[in-house]
Amino acid sequence: MSRKLVIDPVTRIEGHGKVTVNLDDDGNVVDARLHVVEFRGFEKFVQGHPFWEAPMLMQRICGICFVSHHLCGAKVLDDIVGVGVHSATGITPTAEKIRRLGHYAQMLQSHATAYFYLVVPEMMFGMDAAPEQRNLLGLVEANPELMRRVIMLRKWGQEVIKTVFGRRMHGINSVPGGVDKNLSRAECDRLLNGEDGLPSLDEVLDYAQDGLRLFYDFHEKNRSQVDAFANVPALNMSLVDAGGNVDYYHGALRIVDENKRIVRELDYHDYLDHFSEAVEPWSYMKFPFLKELGREKGSVRVGPLARMNVTNSLPTPLAQQALERFHAYTAGAPNNMTLHTNWARTIEVLHAAELIEQLLRDPDLQKEDLVVTPAAGDWVGEGVGVVEAPRGTLLHHYRAGAEGDITFANLIVATTHNNQVLNRTVRSVAEDYLVGHGEITEAMMNAIEVGIRAFDPCLSCATHAFGQMPLIVTVEGPAGNVINERVRS
Repeated sequence: MSRKLVIDPVTRIEGHGKVTVNLDDDGNVVDARLHVVEFRGFEKFVQGHPFWEAPMLMQRICGICFVSHHLCGAKVLDDIVGVGVHSATGITPTAEKIRRLGHYAQMLQSHATAYFYLVVPEMMFGMDAAPEQRNLLGLVEANPELMRRVIMLRKWGQEVIKTVFGRRMHGINSVPGGVDKNLSRAECDRLLNGEDGLPSLDEVLDYAQDGLRLFYDFHEKNRSQVDAFANVPALNMSLVDAGGNVDYYHGALRIVDENKRIVRELDYHDYLDHFSEAVEPWSYMKFPFLKELGREKGSVRVGPLARMNVTNSLPTPLAQQALERFHAYTAGAPNNMTLHTNWARTIEVLHAAELIEQLLRDPDLQKEDLVVTPAAGDWVGEGVGVVEAPRGTLLHHYRAGAEGDITFANLIVATTHNNQVLNRTVRSVAEDYLVGHGEITEAMMNAIEVGIRAFDPCLSCATHAFGQMPLIVTVEGPAGNVINERVRS
């Protein structure tokens, strides 16, 4: 008898989605899908707005990774007015460093949220622990000191964002050709020294290593389970600098295969020449892929795991040590172990803290050369911006008319890039945890969600649209009759 398993909604992710697993008469997985059931349509309703409003509007796609949308939009605006990367005059080093500072702060606080709040409950209590324990409040009860440190780490990251962008959420600093405001020496020292109830930079660096220590301990005790969980091969993509190492703000798009051979390296302005997007009737989220390889072979993985797979080194000492251990574990080959995404994520938390320290000590942040004013003839009217958001590669593309109104917008966000790999992950976990079991347990359902949460998917971003909601798992027979149903309230 064929059966159909539905997980709706998937919990502890950003946005709304459900999972359907179809089993055949023998209990084998026929198909497994992540349905994204949220629709928001930012690409359409920004049309007609003045182009300079785009960063402020687009960042409202998401309350978690808004800095990425803000900066990606700002890079597009630089292109549109003629001070982008292909023009004779780009933005000033001061403006770029200020933008980068806010970007790294978001990387730190977003990863800390995803890792400690959404992933660590399973690491600390186990996938089969009771839901009443396996949550944020359970963590606070079990290890209040760890969670105090996590809260202070996030608070510090949010304060850096507020200092750069004027607000903790949906900032206002980036403008076409640069930024509105620099940082005073006093503002930088406040963050470095930990004034006004903030942790000091030394404390932040210590707190940032808590994630690594926790992962190492968990991995040592559960190595076989962690390594075997959803080992899904895929191409890996990231922005890289001239040396071929990850750059979170700018660079070329590099795609490597399972042997770390470069499949393609391209200027992101030319993305339409290389990528296409497939659609499915069962999801609002598209499926991007490299045209030359086709949908199945040309889908890419982006995000922390992909970035650590693509990069050869990191320019900060503590993160570099952690990266060397990460690379050594697979003898330098790309890592396809889904739960090792959390390892990569903790490396990036530490890397972001070190990068922030470098910038806070940089006297360029006090300079006044903040905006490059384009000449009348510099107007281009079209631009593409790409940054590495916490969840992966984010792309914005706009066109503006002669009067400055937006006439076209296209977004490809990290979760959209990961869509095909996410679906393969769901199938892999379903095959390992559901096949051969007559009863569907809470632990089985949660295993599928654990695979999804490793990607920290932002479904609001992915559809250009948290909490504990009811979870219904229904097993249906061939005639659509309900054979078994499990409800989580």
